[in-house]
Amino acid sequence: MALYILALLIGVVAGLRAMTAPAAVSWAAYLGWINLDGSWLAFLGHWIVPWILSLLALAELITDQLPSTPSRKVPVQFGARIFMGAVSGAAIGFAGGSWIGGLVAGAIGAVIGTLGGYEARKRLVAATGGRDLPIALLEDAIAIGLALWVVAYVT
Repeated sequence: MALYILALLIGVVAGLRAMTAPAAVSWAAYLGWINLDGSWLAFLGHWIVPWILSLLALAELITDQLPSTPSRKVPVQFGARIFMGAVSGAAIGFAGGSWIGGLVAGAIGAVIGTLGGYEARKRLVAATGGRDLPIALLEDAIAIGLALWVVAYVT
């Protein structure tokens, strides 16, 4: 059961920041914290993949602060978050012997993270007088911290 909760939580991370979840999972695979050998997810453990995903995650953290960035709820953004949550959840699930369950839990977590993160951010921005940057940075920190906790806990 804990495995599915961890997969759900990595999905929540993907809902908050799409590239943070696969970057964290890829680092965990590369460092040997998660064994993905022999799976369709083994590519995540290749030495170059965590670096590429980390650069993409960093770019996402920066572009999220721009006023021209589209809402996370538009179809392309939403779909990307669900896909990344599903893949990341599958990796967590594979580590425990159930990649399909992890994939489903990760996708569900991504929906929760996307919609819940949107609502939380909107309400916190309103509560702080319309200041988005501090709330966006708080959301970044939550996503990174939760991702690190999940991959550390899986080991």
